[in-house]
Amino acid sequence: MASIRVVVLNLFLHFCFSSSASPPNFVVLFADDLGFGDLGCYGHPTSLTPNLDRLAARGLRFTDFYCSSPVCSPSRASLLTGRYQTRSGVYPGVFYPDSIGGLPLNETTIAEILKPLGYATAAVGKWHLGVGPNGMFLPTNQGFDEYLGIPYSHDQGPCQNLTCFPPDVKCFGLCNIGSVSVPLMHNDVIMQQPANFLYLERAYSEFATDFIIKSTKNKQPFFLYYPSHHTHYPQYAGPGAAGRSLRGPFGDALLEFDSTVGDILSTLEQMGVINNTLVFFTSDNGPELMRMSRGGNAGLLKCGKGTTYDGGMREPAVAYWPGTIKPGVTHELASTLDILPTIASLAGAKLPQVLLDGVDMTEVLVNQGKSKRETIIFYPTFPSKMYGLFALRFGKYKAHFYTQGARQSGTTPDQDCHDSATLKAHDPRLLFNMETDSSQFYPLSLKVSPDLQVLLDRIMKLKKQFNASMVFGESQMNKGKDPKLEPCCTPLCNPKPSCRWC
Repeated sequence: MASIRVVVLNLFLHFCFSSSASPPNFVVLFADDLGFGDLGCYGHPTSLTPNLDRLAARGLRFTDFYCSSPVCSPSRASLLTGRYQTRSGVYPGVFYPDSIGGLPLNETTIAEILKPLGYATAAVGKWHLGVGPNGMFLPTNQGFDEYLGIPYSHDQGPCQNLTCFPPDVKCFGLCNIGSVSVPLMHNDVIMQQPANFLYLERAYSEFATDFIIKSTKNKQPFFLYYPSHHTHYPQYAGPGAAGRSLRGPFGDALLEFDSTVGDILSTLEQMGVINNTLVFFTSDNGPELMRMSRGGNAGLLKCGKGTTYDGGMREPAVAYWPGTIKPGVTHELASTLDILPTIASLAGAKLPQVLLDGVDMTEVLVNQGKSKRETIIFYPTFPSKMYGLFALRFGKYKAHFYTQGARQSGTTPDQDCHDSATLKAHDPRLLFNMETDSSQFYPLSLKVSPDLQVLLDRIMKLKKQFNASMVFGESQMNKGKDPKLEPCCTPLCNPKPSCRWC
């Protein structure tokens, strides 16, 4: 029966995407620090996300979708390459404005596998995969024709320009006051410094929709990658969204992001390509709980950003493609790592000649069938060869070999989440049934269920096999920093941030 379904699927894909038909377009929407419980379609009672809710209602909503890291840069590297951050060297931690390293140019991104097929490619929003000497790590050197955005996290600079609406209301919080002010870049040129956050989303929306319009008029298939800043702390919102949600600054920022999603969907419809476009939405990691009501919500999941508990790495995810993906919910395991192989399969692109960690999700998307993914691997913010993976999910079971809290998940009542919860090895393994206990309240006991030993033996074998396949790439973060690399419209400015007005 399974073999018949595979044959039917292959015939379907061949018919849809043969040389006589238009190749599919791809839009990847990547939220920032958005938790499993932050969207209305995932149960939040006061989030105002009508466009994302529409995607979920008319598309396929995932309940067991994971990112590859509990922090920004490594998670983004994995999505774009289909490879764990430990292979590409995007570890430990995240890139800063003066980081020497970046996503290695010998890694192959989604944009780079699509370019040989004639795709137009664009990125808009938060890059956070390095700038480097002469902007060598920016998107236009990683397969993207165009880029508009901020090359790193918007809190990695002074916040004197981060205001909400009305303009005399300062946003909550402090940022990195020792760095240059945050620049807005077009390709590798600084267009504005500091970036005007009140009108930044309008610029992003116009860029994204213009790209879709131009590509469609040129009869060129396209790939749009939109990694948003919005729900990362400190939140901001322009005059169209500020004060409109019931959830305060976080809700306003989420609403503004959702509005751009709506603009993108409307443009796809107006240009007549909505039925030939896969739109995929997810988030880079869990919520920054230390910010309390301004940090996001993991729903019923344990802990958040910075941890390998599910709250740090299990994300909302929706796939939308009218006429191809039927509305529904899937409980199959899936990951950001799977996006590249899936796009390659649907586009007929060649896979990179390297070891990939992602699998093709087409069967899940098109038939709501079984996933090819057997396991989910959990690496901490600071992975090392000494400890290896911290946890492994196999089917509905998750085993923790090590646990550790994180500063980003402080302030919650659960002491396991705090940075005071230091590294702890578990022997016997800390084992949970994630279907019956998604909050990870009740560890399974071998004393109560001796038959679990067979399951644990299987998990340990999978762990050993994975570790044997992992070759750690040279750490890009350990290459150090150089203040001269900070993007600045006034080169070699001093003292910082004097180069802030462009």
